[in-house]
Amino acid sequence: MPPRSAALTEGPIARTLLVFALPMLAGNVLQSLNGSVNAIWVGSFLGEAALTATSNSNTVMFLLIGSIFGVSMAATILIAQHLGAKRLEEARRVVGSSASFFAAVSVVIALLGVAFSDRILLAMHTPPDALPLAHDYLRIIFVAIPFIFMYAFTMAVLRGAGDSRTPFLFLLLSVGLDIVLNPLLIFGVGPLPRLGIAGSALATLIANIVSLAALLGYLYRKRHPLVLHRSEARLLRIDRTITATLLKKGVPMGLQMVVVSVSALLMLGLINQFGSHTTAGFAACMQVWSYVQMPAFAMGAAVSSMSAQNVGAGRWDRVARTAKAGVAFQTIVTAVSVGVIVLFAQPLLGIFLPAGSPALATAVHVNLVASWSFVFFGVTMVLFGVIRSTGAVVVPLLILVITLWGLRFPAAASLMDRYGDDAIWWSFPASSLLSTLLAVLYYKYGGWRTARMTSAATPPAPSGG
Repeated sequence: MPPRSAALTEGPIARTLLVFALPMLAGNVLQSLNGSVNAIWVGSFLGEAALTATSNSNTVMFLLIGSIFGVSMAATILIAQHLGAKRLEEARRVVGSSASFFAAVSVVIALLGVAFSDRILLAMHTPPDALPLAHDYLRIIFVAIPFIFMYAFTMAVLRGAGDSRTPFLFLLLSVGLDIVLNPLLIFGVGPLPRLGIAGSALATLIANIVSLAALLGYLYRKRHPLVLHRSEARLLRIDRTITATLLKKGVPMGLQMVVVSVSALLMLGLINQFGSHTTAGFAACMQVWSYVQMPAFAMGAAVSSMSAQNVGAGRWDRVARTAKAGVAFQTIVTAVSVGVIVLFAQPLLGIFLPAGSPALATAVHVNLVASWSFVFFGVTMVLFGVIRSTGAVVVPLLILVITLWGLRFPAAASLMDRYGDDAIWWSFPASSLLSTLLAVLYYKYGGWRTARMTSAATPPAPSGG
């Protein structure tokens, strides 16, 4: 019997969306827990410079993930549309072609990253005391990139098929390995060498290799309908038509992540100018905020897959109701999360900083100013998830460019001399509010409902707005 999957075109909207989204939210919790535990080991035992090094390096990794995120997302939406329209063979063709293309690009990125990691860190104004540590950490992370990317791609394909449970189960394996291996490789236990910050990166590499191999083995043993066998090697050839679609739709979606990542790099460059204490305080906030953002990311991905299957099936009534349910769920959960981290800011943020660190006061202040912006951020992510399910990808990209590059960074940079680092922190809620307003306007009045991925997966024209 194949691994669990679901037709997201059936059943009650709210319940189906919630059941589908919960394993994704739990998976996000696991990933954030993994990052937080690693940050505790690094920040509490290796110091603020080491925490700053991992913060800078992880920002670079997020940028790299964004560079090919769009191809993965486009493939997922195309697969979901084909499955919603009952075109299994077309879905398998997309899996094979996009997997080959995705793997090739990730290897190229890894090779370039290893070669130019030092220049990247210098361009980010990484503090001098953190630079050697960031060098050691980032080079190993670049080696891990192909495995991280292919693991994420495989899980995204399963979610496009309506299966969010299997990816969650294998995330348990990945996170468990990473958490166990981190202290063993950082400090050296038994025959294992003491690797310091490099040990943290090596733990991530090993966890992703093992988990990817285990996931693929499981899918083949269970004869999942989307896996390809030796006799179907032809499907692994990079198909020009499919690749053109993935690039046409995937590049703008990937650029959304790149816009966010470049904005984060630019903002981190501003923050780094205030020294390691400020950067460490911000890094501690980022660890806590990763949990606050989880409902938005989980619900955004869930509504995208669910909407795409319903677009393929021509169920536009379900698309609209999916959007409403997704916005409601994420807003409630995110608002409650923000309230918790504001009320308990000092003990939560103190977990990620050495005892008595002067960075704690900075972190508490930053959290108070900026954390509530994630409520608006979540609405934007959910609406973008629904919008991109048809293949409408350009306007969401433009909205992010306007709000992050046109407002957040310029406002922070131009007002720093007058308001100090507060100019940076207040730019977060200002840009998030603007992005939400623009996303709502486009969802209500834009032409995204008539967009399409390919002529073979054309959604029927909706009968009404």
